[in-house]
Amino acid sequence: MGKPLQTGDLATLAPADGGDNSQPPEISPKLHVLVVDDELLIRWSLVETLEQAGHRVAEAADAASAVRAVAVDSRFDVVVLDFRLPDSNDLNLLRTIKDASPTTAVVMMTAFGAPDIAAGARRLGAYCVVPKPFEVDHIGALVVEAYRGGVPAGNTHERSQGDC
Repeated sequence: MGKPLQTGDLATLAPADGGDNSQPPEISPKLHVLVVDDELLIRWSLVETLEQAGHRVAEAADAASAVRAVAVDSRFDVVVLDFRLPDSNDLNLLRTIKDASPTTAVVMMTAFGAPDIAAGARRLGAYCVVPKPFEVDHIGALVVEAYRGGVPAGNTHERSQGDC
């Protein structure tokens, strides 16, 4: 393994493709993320991945905890939200989060691939609905994409679950 990069090293790095290095690489924003899932392993994997990417992450195992987290700190940039939780198995939690914090982007996850769930979630402002199982790194990329993509409020744009 080579020596760690120093601040001045960035200006001397050549792009791997031999192209122009006059454009700095795009830097991923450091976001405040809430992960809501009752499955401990999924929640832990997402929290670890997002923290390793430099994001500040809070977690909740149920809808009540998620509502409390949003009530205390409505400045989450993104919420990663499971559709079915022990105390919530509909879109009411998404509606509550969007009512409390309309500018927060929401990436939903579900093991239930019903098209009406995805369409309803998008109508309520979810950025997209990801079917389970998924690659954890994919969710990490979606968190940044959802944040950069803004809030698709009232988004009825037809997009299949597999597109996100």
